[in-house]
Amino acid sequence: MLAGKKIIVGVSGSIAAYKSALLVRLLVKEGVEVKVVMTSAAKDFITPLTLATLSKNPVLIDFTKDDQGGWNNHVELGLWADAMVIAPASANTLAKMANGICDNLLSAVYLSARCPVFFAPAMDLDMLQHPSTKSNIDRVISFGNHQIMPAFGELASGLVGTGRMAEPEEIVGVLSRFFSTDKGLQGKKALVTAGPTHEALDPVRFIGNNSSGKMGFAIAEELANMGADVELVVGPTYLSVYSDKVKVTRVTSAEDMYNACVSHFPSSDITVLSAAVADYRPIHKADQKIKKSESSMTIELTKTRDIAAELGKQKKANQFVVGFALETENETANAEKKMVAKNFDLIVLNSLNDKGAGFAHDTNKVTLIDSAGRKKEFPLKSKKDVAKDIVNAIVASFK
Repeated sequence: MLAGKKIIVGVSGSIAAYKSALLVRLLVKEGVEVKVVMTSAAKDFITPLTLATLSKNPVLIDFTKDDQGGWNNHVELGLWADAMVIAPASANTLAKMANGICDNLLSAVYLSARCPVFFAPAMDLDMLQHPSTKSNIDRVISFGNHQIMPAFGELASGLVGTGRMAEPEEIVGVLSRFFSTDKGLQGKKALVTAGPTHEALDPVRFIGNNSSGKMGFAIAEELANMGADVELVVGPTYLSVYSDKVKVTRVTSAEDMYNACVSHFPSSDITVLSAAVADYRPIHKADQKIKKSESSMTIELTKTRDIAAELGKQKKANQFVVGFALETENETANAEKKMVAKNFDLIVLNSLNDKGAGFAHDTNKVTLIDSAGRKKEFPLKSKKDVAKDIVNAIVASFK
């Protein structure tokens, strides 16, 4: 998919710059013509000679290139490329991208680029979560650029968290899918649910669960990568989406999610119900904060409306519905019963007995079961990779 493409690789000052060498190498192996633009700070982490040797082109760092008035034309570079990939994208470079600061060749080329621009953040977890960095990333995305999400793992600081630059193989995969003419789900509409629901007890308290929404967000992004137009209905979560093909409806309660899903379902070709929806809600919500008085309190609950069951009743022959089963015992039997009862075409089984699976983790371990009873088990993977496995199964069903 990338053969013959012209791609600028921008390298900013981050310890992750060592990965840029492999990224350039992989792109060249794919038949890409690569030109590397570095910041001066990036030279502290990887030599221009390394990247020049791998790219087979001189590395560009400064506006001027000799003592006789020659210059590196950032406008021509911006027009030359089919894509620009800034990897790693440091917090400093992201701030410049967000605010149009043009004090080096890399930012000048970025501002001149008419091609799609991808960026792969790389920094320590607290830097990534700082409100200024998050605001800068959101702003860069709002300009139509594409974020390649940082990964979870051990960081250069010794801390463990999200902030690692995506692996070069993943970046090449993102570019390949972007330029692919056969994305598998082009023209399809998808509905995805994600996250928990909060069922109010009073104005400040609620009944909820530990779902982070990470699995649903990863599925929504992967469906979009495969060409689908995605409607993501999400309960309370801090997560954001970065694809312009994913529209987000934020809800709070199970009733809110039910209404949103019933509204979007008739026009959806694919529905993935990955949200952890509350099964019960309090019958009465107190108008004022409940005061602590008695030594115990009884809360009367009633069932919430079953979103999966309702959509299963409405499902037409041309619609494909995927459900989830999070189990703690008799996992396969319970998942198969649920698939039949809810009229799913595919169910994703994961067990809380598997280490690293379930809520809050960045990983998951799943078994896919289809309506014919076929099972496919997968090892523990990142939720991004699990999303790819699920979406690949969906794509296969439309062939």
